[in-house]
Amino acid sequence: MSTFKAPKGTYDLKPPTSAVYLAVREAIAAPLKRAGYGYVETPGFEQVELFSRGVGESTDIVTKEMYTLTTRGGDQLALRPEGTASVLRAALEGNLHKDGNLPVKLWYSGSYYRYERPQKGRYRHFSQVGAEAIGAEDPALDAELIILAVDAYKSLGLQNFRLLLNSLGDKECRPVYRAALQDFLRGLELDEDTRRRIEINPLRVLDDKREDVQKQLVGAPLFRDHLCEACKAYHEQVRELLTAAGVGFEDDPKLVRGLDYYTRTTFEFVHDGLGSQSAVGGGGRYDGLSEMIGGPALPSVGWALGVDRTVLALEAEGIALDLPSPTDVYAVPLGEEARKVLFGVVTELRRNGVATDFAFGGKGLKNAMKSANRSGARFAVIAGERDLAEGNVQLKDLESGEQKAVALADVVGEVLAKQG
Repeated sequence: MSTFKAPKGTYDLKPPTSAVYLAVREAIAAPLKRAGYGYVETPGFEQVELFSRGVGESTDIVTKEMYTLTTRGGDQLALRPEGTASVLRAALEGNLHKDGNLPVKLWYSGSYYRYERPQKGRYRHFSQVGAEAIGAEDPALDAELIILAVDAYKSLGLQNFRLLLNSLGDKECRPVYRAALQDFLRGLELDEDTRRRIEINPLRVLDDKREDVQKQLVGAPLFRDHLCEACKAYHEQVRELLTAAGVGFEDDPKLVRGLDYYTRTTFEFVHDGLGSQSAVGGGGRYDGLSEMIGGPALPSVGWALGVDRTVLALEAEGIALDLPSPTDVYAVPLGEEARKVLFGVVTELRRNGVATDFAFGGKGLKNAMKSANRSGARFAVIAGERDLAEGNVQLKDLESGEQKAVALADVVGEVLAKQG
């Protein structure tokens, strides 16, 4: 047994579970591809300043959870704790916003890293699929992304998820709300760290999950009562578009999410079967983030959906995805000549799109057939010296047990015909 183990708070994806994760990623990505989102991939680490500026210096992500390192050259880097800042940085660096076709619509998939207390549904290494629409301020774009996420969840068969919706205003109305909230929070009995947060970013206090803090927040001023007319109208259009698309939502006036860059539309998907780690995804509009990281004004909106949490949600609902078998045909050679001949058949089947495996290691018939059954294959192609002398192989249906001789020259065509 190896003396090495996966680091605390991380996990390995191995078959057959890994097939479920791949299926979830593909299901989330499919609606995005149909809506014109192109794939982007960014490095696993970035300059620390990208996240401290964009995500926010007062957030738990930056102050407590980022993995940072110093290179031999003295550069300060951080493993990416989230995807939006990296994707926007890549779009700006690649001048995608200058191609004349806004919004720039991108989707991504990858691993992210946060130093957190490990528990079910909360890991130090986790997987997300995300989408960003960069360079346009349009309530239809906000609604589009939310609908695409809902469609992805529904395509997986999920039912017990809810959409929470809020607006965080803009640079016109947020200062008014901020001042009202600060006045309220200063009158509460809070620890020193939280009191410092009141002065830096009071909205973070609303996101505090501690029960003693939440009890004191009853009666706190709500953003919806301080929205300017433009933000009210914008938010109402988002709500109307979602309703017209048959997407149900719950207005949550205390929803702020854990990142500083959100403006206006903010949303979160929660699943009732996951206990305390109920959020399975979320996002919102971030109209000022581009300027925060040194770019031009590019109003944008996006989301990230947790692959790990989505898999847990499937388990909570007892949903088993209908995954294709990794092997359709299993080749069983009996003798050295048969190994050479059937290896060629395996190669030809694979080139014709048939998932095919081979009895490696010189197994006898009994062990090879056990491997064929364990593989999940529908058919076995078996050949011995007598079969080859007659120019045949044996094609066996592993479900029905039916077996028949097929001419070697015809076996690929026969398998393709049976697969329909």
